[in-house]
Amino acid sequence: MLMTRFDAFKFILIIPSLFSLILCQTRLQADDRPNIVLIMADDMGYSDIGCYGGEIDTPNLNALAEGGLRFTQFYNTARCCPTRASLLTGLHPHQAGIGHMVPEPGSNKRRSSKLDPYQGFLNQNCVTIAEVLKPAGYQTMMSGKWHVGQVDEKMRPLSRGFEKYYGILSGGTNYFNPQPPRGLTFMHDSIEPEGDDFYLTDAFTDYAIRFLDEAHKEREESSKPFFLYLAYTSPHWPLQAPQETVDKYVGKYMMGWDKLREQRYQRMIELGIIKPTWKLTDPDSPAWSTLDADKQKEMDLRMAIYAAQVDRMDQNIGRVVETLKSNGELENTVIFFLSDNGGCAEGGMLGSQKLADLNHKDTPFMTSYGQAWANASNTPFRYYKHFVHEGGISTPLIIHWPKKITEGGKLYTSPGYLPDLMATCVDLAEAEYPKAFHGNEITPMQGLSLCPAFEGTMIERSALYWEHEENRAIREGDWKLVSKGPDKWELYNVHEDRTETKNLLDEHPEMAAELMQHWTSWAVRAGVIPNGKHLNGSEE
Repeated sequence: MLMTRFDAFKFILIIPSLFSLILCQTRLQADDRPNIVLIMADDMGYSDIGCYGGEIDTPNLNALAEGGLRFTQFYNTARCCPTRASLLTGLHPHQAGIGHMVPEPGSNKRRSSKLDPYQGFLNQNCVTIAEVLKPAGYQTMMSGKWHVGQVDEKMRPLSRGFEKYYGILSGGTNYFNPQPPRGLTFMHDSIEPEGDDFYLTDAFTDYAIRFLDEAHKEREESSKPFFLYLAYTSPHWPLQAPQETVDKYVGKYMMGWDKLREQRYQRMIELGIIKPTWKLTDPDSPAWSTLDADKQKEMDLRMAIYAAQVDRMDQNIGRVVETLKSNGELENTVIFFLSDNGGCAEGGMLGSQKLADLNHKDTPFMTSYGQAWANASNTPFRYYKHFVHEGGISTPLIIHWPKKITEGGKLYTSPGYLPDLMATCVDLAEAEYPKAFHGNEITPMQGLSLCPAFEGTMIERSALYWEHEENRAIREGDWKLVSKGPDKWELYNVHEDRTETKNLLDEHPEMAAELMQHWTSWAVRAGVIPNGKHLNGSEE
């Protein structure tokens, strides 16, 4: 049959569309580098989520663990913004300019320019993951807590490699009604919370999903993969969560923290997260039975709200995963999940603020669950956020990548820490880490790629280092030298005793002296101020 003029005209119109489709498919086939989604929790303890021994309902994180890898010896840097600085830059916090904390939100003050390692915002001798991946052809997006500088625009996400941003620039805010100076920012602009049922964790996810959908459309047209940094504030104080989620947990913690720690400890052994030879540390809290009935109900409610914050975050992570799945992106997306520090003991043994202050829109900012519950969150370890004993620096790390990690549910026991995430992203993206950027010399990466873990290969390294507020540590192989503030050093064999219950300093003085020398040499290289003489005026 001969083609009519009308048919020929239709065919001519179709040709560009067919050509565009073929070109799009060719580009997609040409760039099969993975998308990267990096998810951070805030102030969450090592044993809080189900796949690490917790009783909190986290089915979505559990599913990522079942389909991916769980690291049992991954470390953060013990505090909110130093961790973010290290994660984003692949450096130690001091090398990135945040050896301590950032100025209070709303403050126009900067730290002394003579103390660059403690200036309180990312310096110009570092690059963020976004600044490295963007020139390599990645779309770069962020939703959530920034907390690495906000005094002026050049310190903020859009000036540090991110093309899209929604979140809070400060360290924390009211979950139901965030307001300046701890308010919301979209791109460069301050905005108001949207809707009467606003909840911060949900909002971070709403915008993350919006960015993912936009990135998927862009990927269909240009084949450009994407990098999303999703930094939740959950479960950082103030204690606030939707009441329907809180109700799931009210009464569940009337057993008290003593029994909770024992239950988590046993589950962690059963899961293989910890060795049965590692002793559960002595309780760092009063016996539950010493509290009267009213105080027990109050403490049950505090932990119920905290658990609800983690639960709600997990629900939202499920929404992110479902978006990736529905967009056809999940198979070739690497998802990382971790926490910025251990459970938080701030606010006293039994938490801060009164019972009447809990879980409403006017909840005071500093409303916490207290040291006793934080001790349970960090089961089986010692100490908390701020400190570099295992309770302060141990984090879950889940990595999920269906295309590459085909045998899920495995545990990975080789140690790793935050600077490794930059090295891993550079490796995954086939990017080039610069020696110079915008005319500034860039400090070399301090971490190692975690990609060998996808094949089950153990990563060999020399040492891991920490310093925060004079809390110091070095781990070299099976040995860890650590101090709490200016106190004396302690020495542990973490292969035999990761819960740090037997100080071997007197038995192995030569090993301690060698590690002290190595730590001191690192401290000089990293810009740690001698004797920890930090500046005041920090914020959480």
